[in-house]
Amino acid sequence: MKVALLAGGTGGAKLAHGFQVVFQRTPRAALEGPLPTEPGGDLTVIVNVADDTERFGLLVCPDIDTILYTLSGLADREQGWGVRGDTYTALSLLERYGEEAWFRIGDADLATHVHRANLLREGLSLTDATAAMTASLGVPSHLVPATDDRLRSMVQTDAGEIDFQDYFVRRHQADEVRALRLDGVESAHPSPAALVALAEAELVVIGPSNPIVSIGPILAIPGMREAVTAATAPKIGVSGIVAGKALRGPADRMLVSLGHESSALGVARLYAGLLDSFVIDEADAALAPAIEAELGIKVTVLPTVMTTDEDRAALAAELIRIGEGMLKG
Repeated sequence: MKVALLAGGTGGAKLAHGFQVVFQRTPRAALEGPLPTEPGGDLTVIVNVADDTERFGLLVCPDIDTILYTLSGLADREQGWGVRGDTYTALSLLERYGEEAWFRIGDADLATHVHRANLLREGLSLTDATAAMTASLGVPSHLVPATDDRLRSMVQTDAGEIDFQDYFVRRHQADEVRALRLDGVESAHPSPAALVALAEAELVVIGPSNPIVSIGPILAIPGMREAVTAATAPKIGVSGIVAGKALRGPADRMLVSLGHESSALGVARLYAGLLDSFVIDEADAALAPAIEAELGIKVTVLPTVMTTDEDRAALAAELIRIGEGMLKG
């Protein structure tokens, strides 16, 4: 099965890993666990780039890198970002030189940004540079930036407009988010590889990422929402809000401050008109009738909190089963 997954950082990375685990299992292993009996498939992750930033003259792509490290087995799982066991010698010296060090880039992580910069300098697009990097790290899945064009989330706060990473990292998400602006969105285009992935997909999944600053910027790129809508594959969304809270990050607070409901229903409303099916956690089972009645979306209740690799694979396998059932039905 060909799966196109729209994703941001941590939650999207976990689900992407779940799909990769399912697709890489042998038939014998698949029969021993809660996985499809016919493993094998093709995963393309269409990744948010609106929280990209420039640090020390280098392009940093936090969501792409989080997924890249997760799928290659390099991720620091405890921290939720960066490379496991990384050191910060270069950052310490940069700080001595007078550079700002609040955006923590480890030594191994720095190598990723240097290599990306070299590839871009050679004339590669961000799509092609990302593909080369995934191949170098032995990742069997495909990572595709939502756009090759410059796109940045700008956060409106009581203190004025600030860059997303300034809000998220430097200011520790302490500001009340009053509005969001996507700098560059008017001239951005979906990456050709993303459009191909959506057109060829047999299952389209909107992952459990922040619906405002991870999935929202992907869908805001002119032509992207239309491409998702036009895809002939079943389209399934997974709520990243469980029992009214985000498992990680400020999504719940953002939803409330921007006038939305911090619930699985609130997330489903943001995807109205895009989805055939919506998956919510067992903790939110009582919301299923309201989502189905208000939005006309079929709801499936599943365990969606991905604590272990088995959790990730089990959720991915269930999404595949739902998609296969919709194709047959």
